[in-house]
Amino acid sequence: MHQGRFKIKNPNKYIGDVTNVYYRSSWEFSVMMWCDNNPSIKQWSSEELVIPYLCPTDNAIHRYFVDFTITFQTGQTYWIELKPEKYTKLPEKPSKTSKKYVTEVFQYVKNQAKWKAANDHAKSKNIIFQVWTEKTLKDLGIKILGK
Repeated sequence: MHQGRFKIKNPNKYIGDVTNVYYRSSWEFSVMMWCDNNPSIKQWSSEELVIPYLCPTDNAIHRYFVDFTITFQTGQTYWIELKPEKYTKLPEKPSKTSKKYVTEVFQYVKNQAKWKAANDHAKSKNIIFQVWTEKTLKDLGIKILGK
């Protein structure tokens, strides 16, 4: 897994502590580079926004750290979650229920709760919440490191 501290080139664009920005995947690193260098982006941050949500798997309140907040020069703000396409869909039930399948279903249910909370909160602030997959990144011209 590709992880590390991200060195921001345009600190005036970053909202938050510019010395404390970490990427946890090559996808996050690639989006950070895109945000930092894209003149269409006015401001951005990574995991600075926390949204509480009720998780149905344990009926407890948890904290969801949104991957990115991006504000474009147009003034429109997006809250972005990066996720492989396969994790945005309910896993197919195998002929024999496995531990892996149960874990994937729990993760899917948890993600849906996070995304609903983020979407509801975003709408109340005229912000757009989106889940970006590998297809989204490709469509935006964001090249994933190592691909």
